[in-house]
Amino acid sequence: MRLAELSERSGVSLATIKYYLREGLLRPGHRISATTADYDEGHLRRLRLVRAMIQVGKVPVATVREVLRHVDDDSLGRTIRLGAALWALPQGSEPEPEPEDEATVAARGEVDRLLEMLGWSTARELGALSPVHRSLVVAVATLIRLGYPWDAALMAPYAELMHQAARRDLDFVETHPSEAEKVETAVAATILFQPVLKALHGLAQEEESARRYGLS
Repeated sequence: MRLAELSERSGVSLATIKYYLREGLLRPGHRISATTADYDEGHLRRLRLVRAMIQVGKVPVATVREVLRHVDDDSLGRTIRLGAALWALPQGSEPEPEPEDEATVAARGEVDRLLEMLGWSTARELGALSPVHRSLVVAVATLIRLGYPWDAALMAPYAELMHQAARRDLDFVETHPSEAEKVETAVAATILFQPVLKALHGLAQEEESARRYGLS
């Protein structure tokens, strides 16, 4: 397809597509003359991913470029490639854990005990190298400071539910043929599905509350 058709099919303006090309977020089209290039379904898929990261995820352009660098790095195995791409995404506004803080020490212990209980050996081995591990420690430490006894036993059932969700995520990823498409899909899902999961959790709470306590 030509650039105009790519714009029409994606809903992204020509000016924005040209900006993405200049910034290296979209690979150049296949040159067919000095002034004309051809674009394919891969360009369309990548364009949608870039728009999801920037518009929905509010990811800065420089970070988008870093994520895409990992997505396209076919020298990496799938797990490392996927992990690197997801770790490059912004993890939220939580501060880094304070190493000597009493609540942080307790939270880190509970998280480690949780991972041991679940048999999540990779997550336990990576530990603080993982930004999501650090975010969990910060969240649990905050609960501890506020007087909520949030420990491994309480977290375990939630973690098991999340593991089921992760299986479904990767089952969906596996439906795509190429390695790049699999990683692209995982990145898009991380950005686009999180609001869906949060909303479903809220609806489930509303429904369960009504079933238990009624509407009066």
